[in-house]
Amino acid sequence: MRETEGNTEHKLIAERRGKLDLLRKQGLAFPNDFNPKHYALEVVTGCAELDAEALAKEEKWESVRMAGRVIRMRGPFIVIDDGSGVTMQVYINFRKLTQAQTEQIKLLDLGDIIGVEGGLFYTQTEELTVRLTDFWLLAKALRPLPDKHKGLADTELRYRRRYVDLIANLETRQRFALRSKILSFIRNYFEQAGFMEVETPMLQVIPGGATARPFATHHNALDLPMYLRVAPELYLKRLLVGGYRKVFELNRNFRNEGLSTNHNPEFTMLEFYQTYAVYTDFMDLTEDLLRTLAEEVKKESGRQKIIWRGLEIDFSRRFARLSMRDAVIKHLDIVNEDELAGLENLRSLAVSRNVSFDPGWSEGRLLFEIFEQKVEQYLVDPVFITHYPIEVSPLSRRNDDDPTIVDRFELYIAGQEIANGFSELNDPKDQADRFRAQAERRESGDDEAMYYDEDYITALEYGMPPAAGEGLGIDRLVMLLTDSPSIKDVLLFPHMRPDHAS
Repeated sequence: MRETEGNTEHKLIAERRGKLDLLRKQGLAFPNDFNPKHYALEVVTGCAELDAEALAKEEKWESVRMAGRVIRMRGPFIVIDDGSGVTMQVYINFRKLTQAQTEQIKLLDLGDIIGVEGGLFYTQTEELTVRLTDFWLLAKALRPLPDKHKGLADTELRYRRRYVDLIANLETRQRFALRSKILSFIRNYFEQAGFMEVETPMLQVIPGGATARPFATHHNALDLPMYLRVAPELYLKRLLVGGYRKVFELNRNFRNEGLSTNHNPEFTMLEFYQTYAVYTDFMDLTEDLLRTLAEEVKKESGRQKIIWRGLEIDFSRRFARLSMRDAVIKHLDIVNEDELAGLENLRSLAVSRNVSFDPGWSEGRLLFEIFEQKVEQYLVDPVFITHYPIEVSPLSRRNDDDPTIVDRFELYIAGQEIANGFSELNDPKDQADRFRAQAERRESGDDEAMYYDEDYITALEYGMPPAAGEGLGIDRLVMLLTDSPSIKDVLLFPHMRPDHAS
């Protein structure tokens, strides 16, 4: 069956190439001198209050000049899509066209991009239509479009050939248009709050700001190994040292890790930092940001609720706040809190709950793994998890009352980490000690441990004000707000294994 479909497609492509050859011989292939003056959404909106009689008298619509892709052909009618959000029907009366125009229209196929000119009228079924008076074949599509009823249904092919997915599936176009508006809203939110947008290096000599395995490259002129950044954090905090009070960056990060429905090697992050703020201030800010953003998304999409994979996510209620320890107790139904007291009890708990762990891990690291492996999935409604162990938080400020934990939170929604924030560590000696501990882990084989960044320690020695910082995952947030099950659904061109067959 597949072979038959492939042979049919090859035949169709050959026929279309033959038509293109005819256009080339006539000097009509791929013209570049057509400028549309109207778009379908503009025309439909402008004619919404006009009946047939009023439309016929309206001088503004005596002639429109439009361009778009042919998505349907039925008898003398064709339908074009110009990307404005609505389509436009065109009526062809061959008796009103020249012989040259008629011959060119005979070369038309679904998927071709055309220019049309003509007046507007309503058909007997009251569909707004352009009565064609002039025609241009602007780009010949050599490959056929997907079936108009099925669309591009193959999920993997949609990711690999996003350009076809965008042509065939209006829902895909709408999702990425909404993503753009989400980014615009976030940028405006922070600018209104007095934050300055900045740009920091993507190529770094020392990758820092997160515990992740970097992509390595080489700078030929400097003869230096370099890395794609895993996070912009350490550069953004250098700016606080330099005197800026509030900064943010919407950035691409790169982590040389696995692929999954929640992970892509490059992804978009929002990071923001503010002097004289603490981590609880950013919990309040994040809650307000997401609540107002959810309302904006509902308005833009026409939805009444935020639904993700059948679950209603309520952003209107105050977000819960729960320590990591209490989250483990609550969601693992632990009655006796002594099960979390001491390293041996934690090891016993991990074994009984089938948690994978290294026998050499500390108490804090083991608690974190129990939480990450067994509790995260239950955090559906928005909740800030706090009181992270210091072992898994190399850049966070120690808690004043308990030096084994840090002033840090992570926001979880629908079982996914959405944001990570903390009061910043500005003690250069403490930071240097933690960098050394990370470096020792690297030497022991941990590819995700941080490097020792001597220049960052030097920056802290000039004095960084008390501050809070946060990173928020844009891709996961867009997944949540658009009810998308995979990160590939919200990335225009997600990374995939090469498909040599395609």
